[in-house]
Amino acid sequence: MGEVKSVMATRRRIPEPAPTATPKPGPRVLVVEDEQDVADLIRYNLAKEGYDVQLVGNGADALKLARESRPEVILLDIMVPQLNGWEVCRRLKQDPETRAISVIMVTGRVEEGDKVLGFEMGADDYVTKPFSPRELVARVRAVARRGKNVEAADRKHHLKAGDLEIDRHRFEVTMKGQRVDLTPKEFELLAALVGTPGRVFGREELLDLVWGEDGFVEPRTVDVHVARLRAKFTAARLAIPGVETVRGVGYRFREPERAREPREN
Repeated sequence: MGEVKSVMATRRRIPEPAPTATPKPGPRVLVVEDEQDVADLIRYNLAKEGYDVQLVGNGADALKLARESRPEVILLDIMVPQLNGWEVCRRLKQDPETRAISVIMVTGRVEEGDKVLGFEMGADDYVTKPFSPRELVARVRAVARRGKNVEAADRKHHLKAGDLEIDRHRFEVTMKGQRVDLTPKEFELLAALVGTPGRVFGREELLDLVWGEDGFVEPRTVDVHVARLRAKFTAARLAIPGVETVRGVGYRFREPERAREPREN
């Protein structure tokens, strides 16, 4: 009997095996690419770095999956079937539910006009083929981190300068009550300048604020976006916001006379 008790006591002292921890999936990346070998190469390199990778081969499926799975980053080839990459990007950035997803255009088109159009549609970065897998992973990491920083940042939610109003909650810009549709980058660029009237921002500083300090974007991109920003107000027959060029330095926002300073709500 004593032996039985001893065995049972021994059994009670044996700890139960700890439950096996389920690895936490990494940031989700949606790859939109119709060339299977390219898609497989991208998936291999991203998965090796711990990313949760999803693949689709056409624009229509890309929109559907983006709304369902909400990836942190979308690698978007321009020349994909059904809906091209530009149209996919435009729809993503106009939809409040998918607007915050970072989009990197991946394409063999190297013309400057194609890059400008990509940024006009709201793309966060642009990679041309052939690309270095190592560089591609670095860019994905950069825009993913940038997105988290933007989300966590303490920002002014409502800015007003004269007839110009910027509402971050609703992602709206209005002039005299009339809405002006801007891309995400144009919106953030204008908000950065209006948020500190009179201060001169260098191009590199604006790249850090709007595109993120880890981006691979050229300083001239700032000039392109300022020009597009002004053109949209002109096209809407509205006064152009007081974004002034400071020659050799960058840009500043000139506060309208008798206007209150931008306020935070």
